[in-house]
Amino acid sequence: MTTSPHNLQELQLESTLGALGEENQQRAIPVIDLTDFDNRKSVITEQLWLAATECGFFQLSNHGIALNRIEQAFTDAESFFALPSADKQQLPLRPGTNAGWESMAQVRPSTGTADQKESYQITRPRMTGLWPQQALPAFESDMLEFEASCWQLGMKVLSCFADKLGFASNFFAQAHQPDQPSYQSTLRLLHYYATNGPVAVDESHWRAGAHTDFDCLTLLFQQSGQHGLQVCPGKEASSQQWTPVEPQTGLVTCNIGDMLMRWSDDQLKSTLHRVRMPTPKEYQGARYSIAFFCQANKDVMIQGPLGKYPAISADDYLQQRIQANFANKK
Repeated sequence: MTTSPHNLQELQLESTLGALGEENQQRAIPVIDLTDFDNRKSVITEQLWLAATECGFFQLSNHGIALNRIEQAFTDAESFFALPSADKQQLPLRPGTNAGWESMAQVRPSTGTADQKESYQITRPRMTGLWPQQALPAFESDMLEFEASCWQLGMKVLSCFADKLGFASNFFAQAHQPDQPSYQSTLRLLHYYATNGPVAVDESHWRAGAHTDFDCLTLLFQQSGQHGLQVCPGKEASSQQWTPVEPQTGLVTCNIGDMLMRWSDDQLKSTLHRVRMPTPKEYQGARYSIAFFCQANKDVMIQGPLGKYPAISADDYLQQRIQANFANKK
């Protein structure tokens, strides 16, 4: 039997977190250097495990994705979002697929209001008819190449967690197979709308309301100077202490998702985060980011080594979360 999404522990927590809270700039987000990964894997694994069990958020340097490839991905994303609305409406987000374009359709349980953004989801097996082939002929090949680079990095990080959990090193790579029709990892391009003139922070409107991700691992690419991302580790959720994550184009910001927290029997922490509206003194222009969500293939069963939770398919788990976070908008 499928559990109602509103009974999930993660959503019950989110529904209490719509307030502004306080900013805490004293907490440090760990930066982990992946240089010489194969020879340093044991050291890197311990650093990742500490960051993932204590904070749930960390940043990667020397991760192997070239800066010019990241910059090209942002150029492509901005070109896509600059297309006329009529063109983007021909590539709609299809219910239950996590593929296609949407605008202000995501409603967080934490706020009950639509995120002030548009997004375009790329999930490999579900993209038929959803590429802007005429307007942006190189877009598809660029994005698929970038998605493959993200997958490689994500599996590298997840192999470290597999080692610590007592799984085979390739356990998560086998659970996220891109050549399978059940593949559901997603590359998401995000455009947070510019604000016109001075805009006060309003707790009823957010670029992205407080939430945890529902995947295994998120890789987030930000652009320098485009602030707004804040995190709140679970153990401090009740105190609403939010820490800004400095955007740097060359760093990859990572966070643990609910799927991996469940898979680890809650040893790894899925961390609350949000994107706030800019204050009157801050940059008021558009904010762009790119996220890659490592989401296990549909038919993979999720159960931790200790069996703390009943087994559930990745498909059922993900559909519960998608249904709870999107609303039909006219």
